[in-house]
Amino acid sequence: MKIVLKQCGEQKIEEAFAGSVHALLKHLAINPETVLVVRKGELLQLDDTVDADDDLEILSVVSGG
Repeated sequence: MKIVLKQCGEQKIEEAFAGSVHALLKHLAINPETVLVVRKGELLQLDDTVDADDDLEILSVVSGG
């Protein structure tokens, strides 16, 4: 699995993981309320399943006024 974290800059992670998006974020110690997870341009929900061969982007949620 290739994961690209787009938070402060871009960080690439190679990770072998299969399970739910929520479990992946917990494994990576990322608060699920602060990010969006995208696979092939599709926004994933916390209960969606990811496989070890998926390429994912984890994007920071930005808010402001």
